[in-house]
Amino acid sequence: MSWAYWNPVKIRFGSGLFDEVAKLVGTRRWALVTYDQPIFHELSARLAKAAGAPVVTISNIETNPDCADLVESCRQFGAASQVPEVIVALGGGSMIDAAKVLAASGGDFETVRRHLVDKVPLDADTIVPIIAVPTTAGTGSEVTSWATVWDSANGSKYSLAHPRLYPETAVLDPVLTVGAPRGLTLATGLDALSHALESIWNVNGNPVSANYAVEAAREIIDTLPRLLERLDDVELRARQMRASLLAGLAFSNTKTALAHNISYDITLKSGTIHGIACSFSLPIVMRWATGVQPQCDAALRRVFGADLEQGAERLDAFLQGLGVRTDPAAYGVSPAEWDRLVDKAMQGERGRNFIGKLAAKAA
Repeated sequence: MSWAYWNPVKIRFGSGLFDEVAKLVGTRRWALVTYDQPIFHELSARLAKAAGAPVVTISNIETNPDCADLVESCRQFGAASQVPEVIVALGGGSMIDAAKVLAASGGDFETVRRHLVDKVPLDADTIVPIIAVPTTAGTGSEVTSWATVWDSANGSKYSLAHPRLYPETAVLDPVLTVGAPRGLTLATGLDALSHALESIWNVNGNPVSANYAVEAAREIIDTLPRLLERLDDVELRARQMRASLLAGLAFSNTKTALAHNISYDITLKSGTIHGIACSFSLPIVMRWATGVQPQCDAALRRVFGADLEQGAERLDAFLQGLGVRTDPAAYGVSPAEWDRLVDKAMQGERGRNFIGKLAAKAA
């Protein structure tokens, strides 16, 4: 078996490290991508006091960066008083994904659209470096080279990807996640669990990604229920953020698999938040993955114990204990539609990463 692992992101992890971001910016002209919310106004002001004012601030993105909003984001980026030399992405995965779109756009979303739709290559030399400062613990976007781009008007989802879109530095300060409410903490935590497990039952899996994934999954299963009861516990926040980072390092090399491909239609159909849409089916997909590949089974046993059927039951109970329904019907999906959705997902880019070949799909 031959394999390779590579991740170029410099990682800084620890409470209070937000104050290092200005040093990382240095003397470069910088753009800020963040939320238009009071807490982010305060953080932005702290950063600007230390680093100098950004040449432009982009704050029109919410969750799930959509083409309709990104057109305006890129226009603002291109209209900056000076050309930015680095982008600081301050926020959740959606903000970091949006920063990657801006970094590749040259100030015009049409450049990104042509790449996504018409497969026109990006000009690597024009991609702007990114400093990623996540304020949630789940997406792992701070250590990956791709971004999810939604086109809700046309019912589509794209993945922007380029090796130059790995952030140059990721600054993970668990203190920044303390204000995240329960629902967001749950959804992002389960997104990270999905990243970990999906990188295990993956045709691109390797020993390095598996070790990251196993540690991440075990830690999330242990930590997340307690964190949801103690949202202001900085130590639990740090553990969850570390687990999310490890899951990001795992799937940065494997990408995700079937559960994620299933999730895209669920989100487009019902608006179900991504972290729930990509995790409710994990017990189902785990059963399909079990027994297919010895390396996968070995990694799953390190997470769930020797009996993987019992492990799938444990995973199901874990999700339901957090209030997440694991029956597709709970998301408005009939049995016939579920079969169609899974068939479609198996043909998708992420679905093709799944190690299993499905003869029967009954949930």
